[in-house]
Amino acid sequence: MIDKATLLAAAVRNNADWCDTMCRAHGLPGSFGPRAWTNPRRTPLYYPDAVSLSEDAEVGDVLAGVDRSAGASVKDSHARLDLAAEGFRPLFEARWIHRPAGLPGRPVTAGFRPVTSPAELAAWALAWSGGDAEEAELFRPGLLADPTTTIVAGHDGDGRILGGAVLTESAGVTGVSNLFTADGVPASYAWSGALAAAAPGLPVVGYESGDDLDAALAEGFEAIGHLRVWLAV
Repeated sequence: MIDKATLLAAAVRNNADWCDTMCRAHGLPGSFGPRAWTNPRRTPLYYPDAVSLSEDAEVGDVLAGVDRSAGASVKDSHARLDLAAEGFRPLFEARWIHRPAGLPGRPVTAGFRPVTSPAELAAWALAWSGGDAEEAELFRPGLLADPTTTIVAGHDGDGRILGGAVLTESAGVTGVSNLFTADGVPASYAWSGALAAAAPGLPVVGYESGDDLDAALAEGFEAIGHLRVWLAV
């Protein structure tokens, strides 16, 4: 049995790895330090400029070397930092989640498969964004070549994408992010496909809030920690 502190540290590092992968796909690699991942240039839409990696991270660890102008964001992975005096406000809070390796899941609905081509990725991204072409540009073809990243999509009989997720395998866990469904399809549909695609011997982690957190808990996850995202104003 892996203790929660170890799982939390792995979930935090896994998510930072995914943030760095997304940034590298945009030609904007970040840097890992002992207590934080940071990026000196403004990161892609929805992705933080800094991520704290350890409970003892301090304000200087996440703000040194980042562009602190309006719109900068910091993922406070343990919800321990106070960035209000630095011109930031809390944007949202969430819970880190964990699901043990090998835990049985729902039967997988037919039609889930990995995204393997730029055309498939473009269609996946458009479904993920709800049809917003500008937001869909976030997912660049370079992601398909990253060895730690698997993007999965679920299709109906006509090939229409009904849901999907991104899986990141690093730090001894599989992280699930960007999970979505379309046209009122329940979240359990996307979770079944994502969990089936995850490496069978690894714990699964991620973070969620609100109704999305409730949906994850219904799939056998447990909450293992708090996080807070700050936004510069």
